[in-house]
Amino acid sequence: MKLAYWMYAGPAHIGTLRIASSFKNVHAIMHAPLGDDYFNVMRSMLERDRNFTPVTASIVDRHVLARGSREKVINNISRKDKEENPDLIILTPTCTSSILQEDLNNFVKRASLESTADVLLADVNHYRINELQASDRTLEQIISFYLEKAAKDNSIQLEKSTKPSVNILGMVSLGFHNQHDLIELKRFCHDLDIEINQIVPEDSYVNNLKLLPRAWFNLIPYRETGLMAAKYLEKKFDMPYVDVVPIGLSNIKSCIKKIEDVLKTYKLNRNYTSYLEAQTKYISQAAWFSRSIDCQNLIGKTAIVFGDTTHASAITKILHENMGIHVLWSGTYCTHDAQWFQEEVKGYSDQVIITDDHQLVADLIAKTEPNAIFGTQMERHIGKRLNIPCGVISSPVHIQNFPLSYKPFVGYEGTNQIADLIYNSFTLGMEDHLLDLFGGHDTTQIITNTLSATNELTWSTEAKQELTKIPGFIRGKVKRNTERFARDNNYDHIDLQIMYEAKEKISG
Repeated sequence: MKLAYWMYAGPAHIGTLRIASSFKNVHAIMHAPLGDDYFNVMRSMLERDRNFTPVTASIVDRHVLARGSREKVINNISRKDKEENPDLIILTPTCTSSILQEDLNNFVKRASLESTADVLLADVNHYRINELQASDRTLEQIISFYLEKAAKDNSIQLEKSTKPSVNILGMVSLGFHNQHDLIELKRFCHDLDIEINQIVPEDSYVNNLKLLPRAWFNLIPYRETGLMAAKYLEKKFDMPYVDVVPIGLSNIKSCIKKIEDVLKTYKLNRNYTSYLEAQTKYISQAAWFSRSIDCQNLIGKTAIVFGDTTHASAITKILHENMGIHVLWSGTYCTHDAQWFQEEVKGYSDQVIITDDHQLVADLIAKTEPNAIFGTQMERHIGKRLNIPCGVISSPVHIQNFPLSYKPFVGYEGTNQIADLIYNSFTLGMEDHLLDLFGGHDTTQIITNTLSATNELTWSTEAKQELTKIPGFIRGKVKRNTERFARDNNYDHIDLQIMYEAKEKISG
């Protein structure tokens, strides 16, 4: 649990609720005080979707604090069981209500005796893990529960499908461009002549989870959700999984190669070389575009990348391999997956950053002064303050990450979308010339080489006026260089004399 006014990954109960609301006919009950019950608004507003099972809040109020919540929780479970007739009711506390240390597992056992639906308590530690870890664990918990249940009543489907088939695990509500990615993944599997057995949890039913073992293998498009379930299925049912993220040309090629290797274990030899060549030549425009004269403008440009492990690692590779852009540093806020990320981006960036502190990220961006940022919505705001363009490539999600137009990140169509995003995020060619002439659309507002309030310097009125006379396209850089000079020399106030000293020192 962490006290902060902004976080990259939300609290654990949000992860559980995302999984529950992705399934069909699964009802989540959140044991929480008022103020924690914002999930329904967030889900309907961001995804513009009304066709989902809303979360019910079992409010912790003064009466609960006085008498305990056993009766209230059990009554809420029984009421929803009768009203909604769900297949599953999943109960989750929040980090706030967990402080009460109530035996919610006992409440669930008691309620399940009187309910037609299955009742589960989300098995996550709300103090120690975040939204992404909780979604991964909750999905594994639900899958294991229903497969073990099916094994007991002999309804589990263990016989493999006749044709090669796959389960796509981890397509979850409120995911970054997930809706469009899913369309592209369906096309991807169709092109490879692989049937889709189950897509979990998006729009699936828990009673169909017993069909999961029929698939030949599992595909995990995003490391953040689905990996624990895939490892469980591998351990219990000897099902291989492919966890290579199909984002970018090299990753797609590696993903397909791993699929070929999986099919060989079933004594089926498939060679997708001709498919790879055709897609690279005729579907993905990114391959030839990266070698075109337009992309020569990117030579010498610098960038930084920050996001979840899936997207940040893939974008880092694309910038380095395909676009010829110098990645100053690449980072992720998924501190629990740090080792994998470090190995994945090794050799593709000068430095690897593992942190969930957005202020540290802001200061690093200000100090390294890249030509472009590829990050989350937070980095987009940081870029605006520093007058550095930013392309959003990762969650946390914003309304802008649910576009009406088709913008996948995975697959070959995703390579086109990413190439456009990268190219359009830089200030290039004639735009540089126009900024030189007219000062562009930037602001005369003073910016610093750190966004921490404790490091603010004061400027005299004359120095500020002098700064506004500098052309807009380099004003920010002059400002940061001057402040760096002032800090290095222990000045806390900048006047005209210090400005001129800084100019002479830096120019000399």
